[in-house]
Amino acid sequence: MNIVELKNVSKVYQSGEHEVKALNDVNLEIEQGKFVVILGPSGAGKSTLLNLLGGLDSPSSGTIIVDGKDIATYSADELAEYRADKVGFVFQFYNLVPTLTVYENVALIKEIAPDALDAKELLNKVGLADHYNKFPVQLSGGEQQRVSIARALAKNPEVILCDEPTGALDSETGVMILKLLLSMARDYNKTIIIVTHNQNIAKMADVVVKVKNGQIVSVDEQKKPLTVDEVDW
Repeated sequence: MNIVELKNVSKVYQSGEHEVKALNDVNLEIEQGKFVVILGPSGAGKSTLLNLLGGLDSPSSGTIIVDGKDIATYSADELAEYRADKVGFVFQFYNLVPTLTVYENVALIKEIAPDALDAKELLNKVGLADHYNKFPVQLSGGEQQRVSIARALAKNPEVILCDEPTGALDSETGVMILKLLLSMARDYNKTIIIVTHNQNIAKMADVVVKVKNGQIVSVDEQKKPLTVDEVDW
């Protein structure tokens, strides 16, 4: 079953008197529970694609169906509700609330997500059982990223969107994060969509989408993707 379908999606920005086509007539289908990697050079349209899927922006034209609903038609309020209920976000920069503890940063998701998962359980899964009461400033970059991932998973979303989730991490921490994300697809049937420059991450993917000049140039299904430990990092 497809969890995501993009049909003839374009996104045009006005830059002075010129139009910039960040995405140009894009079509894409993603099945539930797949680990998907979107590759492409800077300016190719990867982040625009992720922002549209996440309801952070709306397309200039086209249809974006997520879990059976066309979010391209949503109002600002409907998009806010969609972001709260349906998608989890993992960014390169962690966007944690500095005045809240690690536990509070994850537990606050219960305020917006009725089916939220247990904050302590998720923090245990990401290896932060001893850090509940610390504040973000007391954590390393890798630890902050793990908090942000626990927070994204706490929402119990169908789709988890990741923008360069390991870009600011050392390789050991990055491998740990990727194992966790991969397990969400394999063990919990969540759909993981990662935008990255890292070709190695693509070796683990069920589907590799390549984007160039605002268009999808290839969609490759990998029948036997590598595990995290099989990739030469």
